[in-house]
Amino acid sequence: MTESSKPSPNAGSTLEYVVDTLRQGILSGRLVPGQRLVEADLTRQLGVSRGPVRESFRRLSAEGLVESIPNQTTMVRRYSKVEMLELFEIRAELEALAARRAADCMADAAAKARFLEAIGPIWESHPLAAAPYFDENRRFHQAIADLSGSAQLAELIKKLQLPLIMFQLGGAISPQSIQDSIDEHRRIAQAILDGNGRKAAAEVKAHLKRACDMVESMPASIFRA
Repeated sequence: MTESSKPSPNAGSTLEYVVDTLRQGILSGRLVPGQRLVEADLTRQLGVSRGPVRESFRRLSAEGLVESIPNQTTMVRRYSKVEMLELFEIRAELEALAARRAADCMADAAAKARFLEAIGPIWESHPLAAAPYFDENRRFHQAIADLSGSAQLAELIKKLQLPLIMFQLGGAISPQSIQDSIDEHRRIAQAILDGNGRKAAAEVKAHLKRACDMVESMPASIFRA
């Protein structure tokens, strides 16, 4: 975050302003996993006192976006390999359920049309760059969750769609891995559109299993020890 990018407080409390600014910085990738958040720098950049900055750290820690090392520093959260694998494993089960439920909705023409509109980008050809892929990936998985008909399931999946994971892995994801993922998205989508819940669930699990295999093969330097 630089002086030139510093936003100005408007409506709402100073605390909410600091929390929102840091949250957006993290979720947009401007603040990256492992990056230190220095109180003195933030008070100067945001034009606030230390109190709101410290409280914002506590709030963002509760959201899983930052982590604090007592008497040392606060940084944007960086996941260990074990944590990341566990999250993918949990997602596989929840999203397989969502895919089965979504496939059951395909007899509803309006629901099918909404789904087709939401996942439209997966059928397009575009450069295999990490940043646009991350956004497309998030939208695709959330579209399936939203179609599941379960608000609680959709909310759980949304919470596990952690942008931090993608930003942490970004530099190690190859164009071929991105293409493989897009191809898998297309197979998942087609199974849902065909109303084949069993196949859709199996494709989701295979997709996230490949993500786990990719994480397993990555160097230890990417992860928190």
